[in-house]
Amino acid sequence: MIKNYLKIAWRQLTKNKRFTTLNLAGLSTGLACTLLIYLWIHDELSFDRFHQHDQHLFQVMENKPHEKGIVTSGETPAMLAETLVTTMPEVAYATVSTHPSWFPKAIMAAGKQRSKAGGIFAGKDYLRVFSYPLLQGNAQQVLQDKNGIVISEKLAQALFHNAASAVGKTISWQFDIIKKSSIVTGVLKNMPANSSVHVDFILPFDAFKDIMNITQMDPQGPFLTYLVTKDGANIPAFNAKLSRYMTSITPGASTPRQLFLQRYSNNYLYGDFENGVSTGGRISYVKLFSLIALFILLIAGINFVNLSTARASDRMREMGIRKAIGANRAILIFQHLGESMLMTFLALLIALLLVTLLLPQFNLITGKTLSLTPTPGMVLSILSITFFTGLLAGSYPAFYLSGFNPLTVLKGKLPSATGQLLARKGLVVFQFTLSVLFMVAVITIYRQIAYIQSKNPGYDKDNVVYFDAEGKVAKEGMPAFLAAVKKIPGVVNASGMVGNLLGAPSMGYTWKGRGIDETIIYRPVQVNYDMIETLGLEMAAGRSFSRRFGTDRSNIIFNETAIKAMGIADPVGKVISFNGITTTIIGVVKDFHFQSLHETIKPQFFTLDFHNSTVMIKIKAGQTKAVLDKLAAFYQSYNPGFTFDYKFLDEDYQAQYIAENRVAALSRYFTGLAVLISCLGLFGLAMFTAENKRKEVSIRKVLGATVTNIVIMLSKELLRAVLLAVLIGLPLAWYCMDRWLNSFAWRIQLEPGEFLLGGGAILGITILTVSYQTIRAATENPVKSLKME
Repeated sequence: MIKNYLKIAWRQLTKNKRFTTLNLAGLSTGLACTLLIYLWIHDELSFDRFHQHDQHLFQVMENKPHEKGIVTSGETPAMLAETLVTTMPEVAYATVSTHPSWFPKAIMAAGKQRSKAGGIFAGKDYLRVFSYPLLQGNAQQVLQDKNGIVISEKLAQALFHNAASAVGKTISWQFDIIKKSSIVTGVLKNMPANSSVHVDFILPFDAFKDIMNITQMDPQGPFLTYLVTKDGANIPAFNAKLSRYMTSITPGASTPRQLFLQRYSNNYLYGDFENGVSTGGRISYVKLFSLIALFILLIAGINFVNLSTARASDRMREMGIRKAIGANRAILIFQHLGESMLMTFLALLIALLLVTLLLPQFNLITGKTLSLTPTPGMVLSILSITFFTGLLAGSYPAFYLSGFNPLTVLKGKLPSATGQLLARKGLVVFQFTLSVLFMVAVITIYRQIAYIQSKNPGYDKDNVVYFDAEGKVAKEGMPAFLAAVKKIPGVVNASGMVGNLLGAPSMGYTWKGRGIDETIIYRPVQVNYDMIETLGLEMAAGRSFSRRFGTDRSNIIFNETAIKAMGIADPVGKVISFNGITTTIIGVVKDFHFQSLHETIKPQFFTLDFHNSTVMIKIKAGQTKAVLDKLAAFYQSYNPGFTFDYKFLDEDYQAQYIAENRVAALSRYFTGLAVLISCLGLFGLAMFTAENKRKEVSIRKVLGATVTNIVIMLSKELLRAVLLAVLIGLPLAWYCMDRWLNSFAWRIQLEPGEFLLGGGAILGITILTVSYQTIRAATENPVKSLKME
């Protein structure tokens, strides 16, 4: 029986080649898009979930009240982890670590081999809390000795050419002016791609405590604390207990401290907080592309439904005969669903080929290393998606075609086509409503990205290079190096700072200026002389740091937002108590964007510091390559043994919007494919409409109808449906894009032009799609058609 159904289904597919080709093209394209999005979503959802203790692995977070609400931070005291293990029975393991961004380019050396690597300092139980597998060494022991070091397989290959022989060898490491040696106690397998942390070495936190002279519990600290809870631990009760403990050890705490646990594997997708409440994060992109995948599947399925119902008159007599000889409706439904499933699984084979061909380019756009490696979960998911698509596409035609009265059909009285015509129009409207939404979204995203890239951030980011202070530059200080650099022709200015200009964390500082202690969240920036001038920052009042004054190390410069938050009138020259230190405000710098345009400008201050970790150089426009060559030669002679690795500041600025750029690129491709699939369906409908009205068209032409009359007659119903879709889609697009733009503190305003352009593009594409078939039908010789009748 099933074999017979498959044979009939195959004959139907081969008999109607145009119908089969159009449906295969639409379904395979839709499935390919969906599979690509599925691979991306699956990878996003898998981040950090490979750890053995995933269900019980948490990061300690804190909600910190400030002048405008609550800011959420993962910064915790250095010794909190070891305290929790001994004082909180709910904790199985706990560990502390420095932030991975602190030491991104340490110099690692073994004999004559040298390499740059990023790493962290971590507590003794770090590799018991996190399940990063070791190729060499014992996870419970490798971080016990403060003179030890755990390195990655990659770093072991670079320094020793063999991971197996690295244990027991000595590595010299240096960052900034700190230089020490450690013995390799373990080799870490390269961290998986779906880990949010990627480091090439782990040093014991006890070594960091020695370097920084940390000997007792400080209730504040910029460190990261992670813990594994025991089975049955009551997390809300533990949060309250932890908050009470931190409040009790915080001297002069005016408000209770609010600590809480955030599941570690949720940090990647739910890392955004607003006023102390989680507001999502990358999960918004997962939801967005899930919707896009669903919509593309719906569009492809609608094509199948429309083309199947358009061919209903060809199948009615077949259904009538089958019913007359005893086939019940259930059998007919099964037969049509079988045809749909066969079509969909054929489309799946084509889609898998398309995905294989497109995956390298897709990885390039998304910045991932996705692969179509079959796993039981992936195979099940792909089959489920395919089955759902086949069911979605085949259900309506199956129930529609199997519902005809066989007696009426066999008498030649075909049922009224009004119902199926309205259904087809409704589905076309739905298809093109989504296409309009996609088209307007692409235009809006493009405009917002262009606005971000062209907006003046308030500092001169062009032709500015920066690099880490290493070796002699760090050890002997900046003054001589900067003085020599400024003499190089083409160098406009040069200075140094601690950390980087963009992306540094903000912290709470207290100041006493209105009779009470107030805590405000500031972004601190420690700079050398000439940094404000090198970056092209403008002074709103007062002056920058100057060598002419010998007291500037005890002075401070705020940005305009900080002065507003502090409520200080005529700030220049005012003496304030800032974080327990008396300081004088010598200047106010105009606000600039040190975060992405998603954020409003926050309070910020500058202090003078000669011990810098970053060198920043402004190069004269048009001389970048020549000056960089001179800088590289000078650096190698001044700092032998160290390579001149630099970055451009404007690249860092653009990197803040990498997610938006990827969304924009993917949206363009998926919008194009969604419109293509919709047009394939429209092309098929126009083809079948022209085919069904061949006799009418011929008679009208004999009676004097022009080509224009025929084209309008054949295309007006489809064009009306698409026009209605445009009228529905434009307001919907405005609502959706206005909500997306609200995620930016600085955004474009929606304009009628982009909606007219989006709607006009869809109408133009529709006219081109329909015109081919209608003009072809209108210009056909009527004699040929009438002879066939």
